[in-house]
Amino acid sequence: MRTFGFPEFLFILEAAKWTIALSLIAFAGGAIGGLLVALARTSESRALQTLSTGFVQVFQGTPLLLQLFLIFFGAPVIGIDINPWLAAGAALILNTSAFLGEIWRGSIQAIPVGQWEAAEALGLHYVARMRDIILPQAFKIALPPTVGYMVQVIKGTSLAAIIGFAEVTRAGQIINNATFQPLIVFSVVAAIYFVLCWPLSLLAARMERRQAAALAR
Repeated sequence: MRTFGFPEFLFILEAAKWTIALSLIAFAGGAIGGLLVALARTSESRALQTLSTGFVQVFQGTPLLLQLFLIFFGAPVIGIDINPWLAAGAALILNTSAFLGEIWRGSIQAIPVGQWEAAEALGLHYVARMRDIILPQAFKIALPPTVGYMVQVIKGTSLAAIIGFAEVTRAGQIINNATFQPLIVFSVVAAIYFVLCWPLSLLAARMERRQAAALAR
């Protein structure tokens, strides 16, 4: 047993790089998955709509912690060797895909019907219509909530501590077990999360205000 000091603080702070890395992996993978989900949800194919809707309902309707458990403990049952890195990354990517997919679906459907009709009148096929007309406009609408959701992704990485992934929360648990000073240790952990999340929250709020001002003009 030892007292919490600067070396312990550095140990927790060092773990922040893994929180950031996992967040970036989750967001990058979730952005790709989310775009596919959004396009499937707004496509003219009934089968794609049904599959993407089911995907969203499953991952939005179950806790992220349960998804982590199912991937980490379920993969070995079917013969797949998986470590905490892969399990945490896979669970967060799938979960982020579902939420970003819904954010972006709403942004796509927010484009006025006249824009869709104009694209059809020009004879543009689906890919050209989405690439050149719909998605650029939807991107502007989706940007503030997407930045805001990044805060949830960062906070969600804390659940990876349950399966042994050594991010900020897990580092805090390790130091707390050595020092038995939970108030100090987890105050430091909370402060690190705040420093990571607060700028994104401010940026998202600023984007929303600018977007509202632009729509008002």
